[in-house]
Amino acid sequence: MKLLFLCSQNKRRSLTAEKIFDGYNGHEARSAGTESNSRTKVTGGLLGWAEIIFCMEKKHFRRIKDIYSDVIVDKKVVCLYINDDYDFMDRELVELLKSYVYDYI
Repeated sequence: MKLLFLCSQNKRRSLTAEKIFDGYNGHEARSAGTESNSRTKVTGGLLGWAEIIFCMEKKHFRRIKDIYSDVIVDKKVVCLYINDDYDFMDRELVELLKSYVYDYI
């Protein structure tokens, strides 16, 4: 399964999720940010590639819906409700991601 994780700048939350889930049980994971200064910026191509899109916050879903509504119309999009309170690979963030994402994969 192809998993895409989105946060604001693709430096902590979504990048952590990519590291955790890429290769897990054969899944492919990528990550991107929704802001212009993101490490990797979300594109229509990335959204089209994904089978499930995980947004860290509702604002990330709103941003992709506003720009790429035609691309995500038939996609499964999940909001994880994880605020930007963690560092990259923070132990608590890793545990949150695992507890939420395992239900979908």
